[in-house]
Amino acid sequence: MGVERLIEIIQDQGLQLLQRHLFLVFVSLFFAIIIALPIGILVTRPPFNKKINQILSFLNTAQGVPSLAVIAIFLPIMGVGVRPAIFALSIYALLPIARNTVAAIKGLDPDVLEAARGMGLSKREVLFKVELPLATPIIVAGIQTATILTVGTAIIAHLIGAGGLGRLIFTGIAMNSPEFILAGSLIAAAIAIILDQLLGLFQSRIRKKYGG
Repeated sequence: MGVERLIEIIQDQGLQLLQRHLFLVFVSLFFAIIIALPIGILVTRPPFNKKINQILSFLNTAQGVPSLAVIAIFLPIMGVGVRPAIFALSIYALLPIARNTVAAIKGLDPDVLEAARGMGLSKREVLFKVELPLATPIIVAGIQTATILTVGTAIIAHLIGAGGLGRLIFTGIAMNSPEFILAGSLIAAAIAIILDQLLGLFQSRIRKKYGG
């Protein structure tokens, strides 16, 4: 395996496939966030809050389903291509975000919430001025987890014609070429590390802001 060949593959194909991979990741995360946050909030409200422990248990269990299985479930329904890949990736990514949203709001100090109500804040104001700000660090941690999962799962999305870095890896497997496999793996790992560090930094700042 030559380093020159590895660099050549990254320059010729890696950067272009990186753009597609990032597109899959960020679009999927966008949809996951805008779906998961309302679901997480709704679960903490009556009458759903009576079943909150069961719902958390379900979300934890669902997260254990292999990513390939999630994609395979929607394959007969939606076919192949970018859209079904984004749909499946979004479904998989929303689980840790919804789980952390529920856990974060559920874990807030009842005395703090009671004090907010005692100050005359409405339910809406308590949610947006107290609950969500205090829950944000844990919610961001869920987004951080979802991001890493999506970067990895998007590799498998190549199998249904979505492209991305999976093309390099699976081409390498088919051709028995370590250079292709390593090129795709290195770029994917770099993306995961960079995004993880950025979100970790953001989470730390949020914790300092709200005294978490």
